[in-house]
Amino acid sequence: MLTKLKPKSEFSRNVLTLMTGTTIAQAIPIAISPILTRIYTPEDFGVFALFVAIVGFLAIIASGRYEQAIIVVKYDKYAINIFVFSLMLICCTSIFSFIIILLFKEEILKLLGNNLLGNWLYVVPLTVFFVALFNLLTVYNNRTKHYQDIAKATIVKSLVLASAQIVIGFVKNGFGGLIIGQVLAQFFANLKLARNITKEKALFSSISLKSIFALAKKYTNFPRYNMPHALLGNISSNLPIYIFTPFFGSIIVGKYSLALMVVLAPMSLIATSTAKVYNQKLAELYNNKEDIYIFTLEITKSLLKKILAPFVIFVAFAPQIFSIVFGSLWVDSGKYIQIMSLYLILNLVVSTIAYVPSLLGLQKKAFNIALVQFLLLLLVLYIASKYYDIYIALGLMTLVNSLILVYNFAWMTNALRQKS
Repeated sequence: MLTKLKPKSEFSRNVLTLMTGTTIAQAIPIAISPILTRIYTPEDFGVFALFVAIVGFLAIIASGRYEQAIIVVKYDKYAINIFVFSLMLICCTSIFSFIIILLFKEEILKLLGNNLLGNWLYVVPLTVFFVALFNLLTVYNNRTKHYQDIAKATIVKSLVLASAQIVIGFVKNGFGGLIIGQVLAQFFANLKLARNITKEKALFSSISLKSIFALAKKYTNFPRYNMPHALLGNISSNLPIYIFTPFFGSIIVGKYSLALMVVLAPMSLIATSTAKVYNQKLAELYNNKEDIYIFTLEITKSLLKKILAPFVIFVAFAPQIFSIVFGSLWVDSGKYIQIMSLYLILNLVVSTIAYVPSLLGLQKKAFNIALVQFLLLLLVLYIASKYYDIYIALGLMTLVNSLILVYNFAWMTNALRQKS
């Protein structure tokens, strides 16, 4: 009976493997969030959101996005050289960021408009190293089809994160527990994924400085276009945190960040799992000159069928759900979700096929669109925040992001159709 229920295609089995691991991993923070909202204040979540935003920004710079080339290259000996080069860049970025913070800590805190971070700013470089390394290891394990290990590492990360944040939160007040939990979670998840790299002893002989720099030169499109594009995407998604912090304070930012965490976790469950396998399969179909356009449309339709209905139901009762589950202090988080609902659903759909520009060499166009999106968001959020109205700010943000996402989906699928 159980055998009949198993997916027949390799693609579906791989998606199911990642989805199962991601399901458990996503369920853990959601399950403990009612506990965390009673241990930590909205202000604590606001400061932590700012910390995570800084780390996310630097983690993209850390590898120059060269890890994305690991899936593209045809031979494993090239992949291992790109892996080593990416690791070198991550180490250099982490060390350099620590020196910058050491020299300009006070100026950075003033620029961020939040002095609460204080000495926790020194933890940023270490966290950047762990986060960037996790991204690198995930891509490499994705190439080698170690989907079970990716799923297990994701679960380990969530378990450690939940345990540490709860235990430290009971022992000591403040946002420090949230940050320490993040660091420990990334560390143990990396240990799990790194084992597969150490097993590739036969490939180690292929590593050479000549190959590393030759491949680095060949795939310069990733740092030239993919990295700025990813940076703009990261800044655009975290722009509300950067702008809301000085204008509205950490309490509003905390409610906003919790809203995104709780809603995006279950919604992105299927989307992220599908995207990981989609990237690998898309590259395979492309190299074999098969139809990548129809394949992408089928994946998109399947994704929408799975997430649309439960999302609409949740949005309709979001304020009531947040009030009951997390406490009356968090009812505004539900209202924020209702305002951002259209943007959130479009974002998940488009993020599934976000690898298309990298595969087709269209990073420059993708970067230009991201630049327009960033400038528009910066303008509308700044103007709205000047009036100190969070609802207007979120409404304008939703409008701009939704229009850009619809355009992104249209031109990327059209590019796939032309290639097919």
